[in-house]
Amino acid sequence: MSKVFIAGEIPSAASELLEKAGLDVEIFSGDELIGQEALKKGVADADFLITPLSTKVDEDVIDAAPKLKLIANFGAGFNNIDTEYAKEKGIPVANTPFVSATSTAEVTAGLIISLSHRIVEGDQVMRGPGFNGWAPLFFLGHELSGKTLGIIGMGQIGQQVAKRMHAFDMPILYTQRHQLPRNREVELGAKFVTKEELVKDSDIITLHIPDTPQTHHYLGEQEFKAMKKSALLINAARGAVIDELGLLKALQAQELAGAALDVYEKEPQVDDGFKQLQNVILTPHIGNATVEARNAMASIVANNCIAADSGNEIKYIVNK
Repeated sequence: MSKVFIAGEIPSAASELLEKAGLDVEIFSGDELIGQEALKKGVADADFLITPLSTKVDEDVIDAAPKLKLIANFGAGFNNIDTEYAKEKGIPVANTPFVSATSTAEVTAGLIISLSHRIVEGDQVMRGPGFNGWAPLFFLGHELSGKTLGIIGMGQIGQQVAKRMHAFDMPILYTQRHQLPRNREVELGAKFVTKEELVKDSDIITLHIPDTPQTHHYLGEQEFKAMKKSALLINAARGAVIDELGLLKALQAQELAGAALDVYEKEPQVDDGFKQLQNVILTPHIGNATVEARNAMASIVANNCIAADSGNEIKYIVNK
């Protein structure tokens, strides 16, 4: 019987599918993230590894798993895994793309609305001193209608964000390596521009790009200085695609009007400086934290293990 080691608790739909297929399932269930030694011990006799994207799978882990036939990452990203070394060892690495797009786009839209209308700030006020009553100049935010949204990365998530925010009558700029087909641009109300144009002309900027050597600190001090002082920045992608310290300095210097962060450069740690700013929203990496998205991800990783065990096609391999 083939063994699947799951390096953290995930929706039970995965283990139910695996056990129904006749696979032996072992799940790490500690209160904290699995450590490297426990991970190496768990994969020592495993045929398949299912791992959350928060768990690092490096050369040492891979070398500790001589029987490993698949690493199934529970997440759309896969920068936590040494994919090249796995390829050298003949081990495919697969992720769970697409199913997170709706959830992450909805969270992004929520952060844009909340930051623009100061909703989180308002909640904090009402939980503290409260207010003296409605007044014409009290607690003013900004409407989204007519404001320009800049989307960095117009993949599945970026397009879902554009679709939602286009309904708010927001002109949309986007930048990425390749331009979308013209009919799709028209449908989304989106215009393809350079990175420099997007940074300079956007009222709100949201990132939806992976963390790669090419995208590391994609936005930094130079870009923050080029942005409008009234601009807002949203990051629900990966922490390292922005220079977090540079962003903090820009916010403290009032070079930007605000930011909403769902991911962090040294996650799960976040610089205490952000916690002191009222114009910053901080959420704990909840982009795809919905029952629907996580169940779909569980189904993908389980079915990929079942496919690999049966000699069938594995979906979404990232290190071919």
